[in-house]
Amino acid sequence: MHAVSYTAQWMAAARALESDRDDALYTDPLARDLAAPKGFELIERYAGGGLLPFISIRTAFLDESIRSVLAEGGITQVVLIAAGMDTRAFRLDWADGTTVYEVDHGPLIEEKRRRLDALGAVPRTDRREVSADLTGAWLPELEKAGFDPSRPTLWIAEALTFFLTDDQAGGLLRLLASASAPGSRLSFDILGRALLRSPFSKPFLDTLAADGTPWIFGTDEPEEFVAAHGWKVTDLKEPGEEGAGEGRWPYAVQPRSRRGANRLWLIRAEIAAG
Repeated sequence: MHAVSYTAQWMAAARALESDRDDALYTDPLARDLAAPKGFELIERYAGGGLLPFISIRTAFLDESIRSVLAEGGITQVVLIAAGMDTRAFRLDWADGTTVYEVDHGPLIEEKRRRLDALGAVPRTDRREVSADLTGAWLPELEKAGFDPSRPTLWIAEALTFFLTDDQAGGLLRLLASASAPGSRLSFDILGRALLRSPFSKPFLDTLAADGTPWIFGTDEPEEFVAAHGWKVTDLKEPGEEGAGEGRWPYAVQPRSRRGANRLWLIRAEIAAG
């Protein structure tokens, strides 16, 4: 499997470990099987720096984004970009009539399908696989699967922007905006730029780079970055804040006025008015 698929297995392993906790923020009964063969090995390789609690907090934050948007009504199509080994279509409760599109590269989707079929897993909503090269023109493939850009959409991009350049990250947001009808939403995460330069993070970041999956993009001005590319932030959290893993984050939340702090942004946004 391609290197980025190892990242998907790593995320699955993290979700499996969270599911084993007595105070789990969510439960993913499929995660352990989807983490093989390297997921738990990578957990050990990338240990430290609050990474495991962040993955758990982020997963729960995005889960809640889906629940809250669907509870409002008006959105019935959800797109998981670079879905990896995500199992939200199988573990969340979905409003009637919701279609979930899982977009990722073909080999990963095929491997995931093989494993899920072997487990007898059944999605809880209309789940559609979209094999596409996310570095190319993938929206046509999404539309072939039934996606309708004239209807509002909830886009979920989990742990994706980290691996992009600044231009690619901005291009992704613009691309999503171009396919978003009024009322569309976006929920995703971004690194703080200072974290990418921090001596505290350097050993971990060097290991990622050595494995061919470097973290590249970050911003210390998330509202401005999002606004520059067609979206408006409606909710911005850092791990440890209320609604973002309060009580589970091992570090103090730093005031926004403190420059140079290591930050991880959890974002909900809406399509900007034309």
